[in-house]
Amino acid sequence: MDTVQDNDQLKDQPLEAMSEAYEGSPRDPARARRTAGAFLTRLQSVHRLVMPDHTLDTVQLVVSELVTNACKYASGPCLLRLELTGDRVEMSVWDSDPVLPVAMATDPHRAGQHGLEIVVAVCQTFEVRREPVGKRITATVMLAADTGDRPADHSAAGGSGTPLGGLPSLADCPELLVSRGEHHGVAPR
Repeated sequence: MDTVQDNDQLKDQPLEAMSEAYEGSPRDPARARRTAGAFLTRLQSVHRLVMPDHTLDTVQLVVSELVTNACKYASGPCLLRLELTGDRVEMSVWDSDPVLPVAMATDPHRAGQHGLEIVVAVCQTFEVRREPVGKRITATVMLAADTGDRPADHSAAGGSGTPLGGLPSLADCPELLVSRGEHHGVAPR
């Protein structure tokens, strides 16, 4: 019985990880995209992982959105951490601003500020956690999507909001937005 429990614990341990700090400049999101691309390329070559092209695109999109928000709304540095754990890539961005993002009402006519809506729609998990200093936003993407080329379906949470060409609204996905056991609506400030 111990062997099964040990194996379960091992599958949640990172197989590969990479961290990179950014100073909060407008060029940092592009640097973070390149870092994510290099990380996935390394996973493919070192671990001989096969992943669909859309996985690389999705990870780079998520990293770009999270680092963009950290640079735009937090004064100071941010830290990107990428981890391969089992069959998923976990992306985590820490910044020094303790203010958690607040959900905005879905508005398909609003120009901009849809980044976290997109992140929530394309990721299998999404979490916002207050840290002793600042906050950490973590999102997970599966290496091979079980729905082919489509992102995970978060619409099971209910609701009818489908901004951005069918992507669910953050307000429709409260179970994805967790911080220390409390539900938090999350959208750009």
